[in-house]
Amino acid sequence: MSAPDGRRIGHDTSDAPPARSGPGMSTTGASFFIETYGCQMNAADAQLMAGVLLKDGFAPAPSPEAADVVIVNTCAIRDRAEQRVLGRVGELKRSKRPGDVLGVVGCMAQRLGERLLERAPYVDFVAGPDAYRDLPQLVRRAREGERAADTSLRSTEHYEDILPVRETAASAFVTVQRGCDYRCTFCIVPMTRGPERSRRLADVVREAELLASRGVTEVTLLGQTVNSYFDGAHDFADLLRAVGALPGIRRLRFTSPHPNAFSDRVVAAIAEVEAVCEHVHLPAQSGSSAVLKRMRRRYTREEYLRVVERLRLGVPDLALTTDIIVGFPGETEADFDATLRLVAEVGFDEAYTFRFSPREGTPATRLPDAVPEAVAAERLVRVIAEVRRVSRARNAGLVGTTHEILVEQMARRGSQLQGRTRQHRVAMVDGPPEWIGSYRTVRFTGTTGATFSAVPVAADREVVGA
Repeated sequence: MSAPDGRRIGHDTSDAPPARSGPGMSTTGASFFIETYGCQMNAADAQLMAGVLLKDGFAPAPSPEAADVVIVNTCAIRDRAEQRVLGRVGELKRSKRPGDVLGVVGCMAQRLGERLLERAPYVDFVAGPDAYRDLPQLVRRAREGERAADTSLRSTEHYEDILPVRETAASAFVTVQRGCDYRCTFCIVPMTRGPERSRRLADVVREAELLASRGVTEVTLLGQTVNSYFDGAHDFADLLRAVGALPGIRRLRFTSPHPNAFSDRVVAAIAEVEAVCEHVHLPAQSGSSAVLKRMRRRYTREEYLRVVERLRLGVPDLALTTDIIVGFPGETEADFDATLRLVAEVGFDEAYTFRFSPREGTPATRLPDAVPEAVAAERLVRVIAEVRRVSRARNAGLVGTTHEILVEQMARRGSQLQGRTRQHRVAMVDGPPEWIGSYRTVRFTGTTGATFSAVPVAADREVVGA
């Protein structure tokens, strides 16, 4: 799973900052701020945490400096992500006042546990992904001078009774599955998230219905291997059909799937359910069967390509994105060339590319033939260049075509609006802020290779792409 780092949750709705609480005071009315790093699952978990804290009487704050309780929600997929979080936590300690509480939660917290308390004495509590409902109690214990770590894995925890706090009106994440059973040799997720377990279909549908009643039109189903969803009676195809049939749900997305879990039933549901968007994020990790075997990905290059073929037969205008790791132990130049060829052969619209990052406790750390960092770095540059070349060529062919976008937000730079097509392509368009959350028909006028410039067109114009 991939998402921008540094997401923040904690908005004060008043003009003045919330009153700060002192040592020994009740946490009722205490203010909180959540800063999130990592994937979409972490972003969804931040919304859950906000729901837990609001339910217990906490109030959101507009910034870490204005909060009584600052929670850093972490990722453990790569060492670089952990180092960035540790640096940020060190920065936050400088703004702490007497009585303030600083907590570290999420995957890195789960992985390090009490070691994190020893390593960072200014951290007051640590909580893993299954301990979020205990956050109010952890804060109270911290205010009483007790530093604690709760990293128990709870195989039945789905937070069904917690109402997440979502910031956008039109689009929402819905977590349908937690944990992972695949145990790829490089991946820390089974250790930080525990075994795979799925929510009941009826519970997911109930949440999606509630979202639709509140104006949400786009839902993204989340899971570590989301397409292996199974609640004991229903599979992922059933889930897609059930959520996709709900009135008001105009777009349905999902992430992240595993190539091995695209059954014929799932492919048929993707093709047949109108709400399901024409985009699949299909992690490849490598284009070499030998490397894939060492990764324990449970498919070969040829089998991956057959999954691509089946998906595109079902959805001819499908956009595909992927994850790629370079520099995995034992990766030869021939193995890396196979990955470059895979990028060109599949024609990925986008790829999240990484150098191999050994994670303590994973089998990959024991594999021989480590790739020198300089070699891995050079390969990363080359694979990024190839992904951009392929993506730029595909996107250039779309200039002049018409698409429907969901306007998501103001662009990070400038005064334009940012929207996304059904195929996950990002477009920048001029328009008023009131368009945010609405659907607009636009024509692509240019591309930087990664995003498109666009102009609005009349709503009755034919949409040739999405």
